[in-house]
Amino acid sequence: MLMLVPYILVFAAFVLYPVLYGLWLARHPASYATLIADPIFLRTVVNTLVFLVIAINVKMVLALLLSGFFMTPRWWIKVLALIFILPWALPSIPTILSVRFMLNPEWGMVNSTIFRLTLEDGPNWLNDPRLALTLAMLVHIWKALPFWTVILTAGRLAIPTELYEAAAIDGASAWQRFRFITWPSTRTLYLTCTLLSTIWTLGDFNSVYLLTGGGPADLTHVLATLGIRYLRLDQVDLYMAAVVCALPFVLPLVYFMTKRLSR
Repeated sequence: MLMLVPYILVFAAFVLYPVLYGLWLARHPASYATLIADPIFLRTVVNTLVFLVIAINVKMVLALLLSGFFMTPRWWIKVLALIFILPWALPSIPTILSVRFMLNPEWGMVNSTIFRLTLEDGPNWLNDPRLALTLAMLVHIWKALPFWTVILTAGRLAIPTELYEAAAIDGASAWQRFRFITWPSTRTLYLTCTLLSTIWTLGDFNSVYLLTGGGPADLTHVLATLGIRYLRLDQVDLYMAAVVCALPFVLPLVYFMTKRLSR
């Protein structure tokens, strides 16, 4: 009891009470009717689905391919791997804000380089909703890709080298070695990482908010950042309703994740 009581008090104060209070604030059906009627909310749901489908699949496929590249026994591969992991290791605020500064249409490094090469002004990168959301997805991929590459590289290292040696003796090509040895051995790890990545991506606040701030005109919000818009408008009930609306996305993923891990 002496060990449990402090944990229970902390859990009740910082987890249980905020969650129950938030659900109590979002108890009114009128809040959800107002939320659904807001065109920004519907746009946010579409943005979130697009973000999940494109960013997660591109990120995980690239991580799977790069995990094979970083297993090449070359000394410079180790140096390159150290540089490659830096975006994930560094804090999000300075790294993502540095990208935002580089994309500034007036004095950013990207447009300055375009002007020097073509003598023409570059585009206003974050003023087009589609382009801004695409850049946010690229920043998310760039920031999270090293982590998943390391995880899948560790999974590849667990595969016995004798399997590859036997396949090489039998004349198997690189594609055949991947298809019949690497993929069956890492498939469970890949699917588990994809589920976990989906859960984390749903809660990724930094990639969108630090780069675009939800703009222009609140058209690049995802569910993780939409609440800030309602808090700025002093609509706390809509903020909590937006959080509750994200649960249908999260809970099935958590269920499948725990079920897969229990196996």
